[in-house]
Amino acid sequence: MTPAGREAMAGCSHVAHVASPFPLDVPKHADELVVPAREGALRALRFAKGARARRFVLTSSMAAIAYGHGKGRELYNEADWTNLDNPDVMPYPRSKTVAERAARAWARTEAPEIEFASVNPAAVFGPLLSDDLSTSIEVVKQLLEGKVPMCPDVGFGIIDVRDVADMHYRALTADGIRDERFVCSGPFLKFVDVANILIANLGEQARKVPTRRMPDWLLKALAVFRPELKQVVAELGNIRGGDSRHAMRRLGWTMRRPEEAVLATAHSLIERGIVAI
Repeated sequence: MTPAGREAMAGCSHVAHVASPFPLDVPKHADELVVPAREGALRALRFAKGARARRFVLTSSMAAIAYGHGKGRELYNEADWTNLDNPDVMPYPRSKTVAERAARAWARTEAPEIEFASVNPAAVFGPLLSDDLSTSIEVVKQLLEGKVPMCPDVGFGIIDVRDVADMHYRALTADGIRDERFVCSGPFLKFVDVANILIANLGEQARKVPTRRMPDWLLKALAVFRPELKQVVAELGNIRGGDSRHAMRRLGWTMRRPEEAVLATAHSLIERGIVAI
């Protein structure tokens, strides 16, 4: 452990590792995400072991659960893992899957004294603490600014950041947590569902939000000229819902309605002047 790591972990009995790269654009090589995600998680675990921490909670993702399974399935739980043998799995879900598997394996073999658990959130929305926006928040920003002319047939499970924080706290402090995994997801909403929430509640402030659905063929055509849209094309028609009942039973956790998370995001963006209305 480096001196800085030793100092940061000094006196820590419980550790949460919450950082992992999630860019808007698809990197040229998957390892640009996979390597820092995996090594960052393992580095934090080594620091935790050196500090004799008792518990370690990793922020993983639904991306480590619900990808690479093909179409037809719409609900996933803690027993599921993203299928890395599927070559269509994009770099971000690949990175989260590799990182969580590596962290779990290392904790079992190298630090069995540490109680390990992961929290696997869907797309995180809610009030902002800073002007530094996550990829999820960019969805609402672009809708409010009218930068998405039509709504593609894609979506995501939605969860409020306050409920994600609450699940982390409960996973860190509940009795008997070891080698656990917790899905952290509310209902799955399509782009058009998010747009309709904004329009129904924001009035004139949502005047730029699109109401039309984008034909699949149009998105595919645009992706020929805009490579960053390829990961959106891959999601057309997919539903990747998360079943959070295990966390509710095991941790006594509850969650807000997705409308509250979406509107809290929008209000924060407007109040901070990030979106000019």
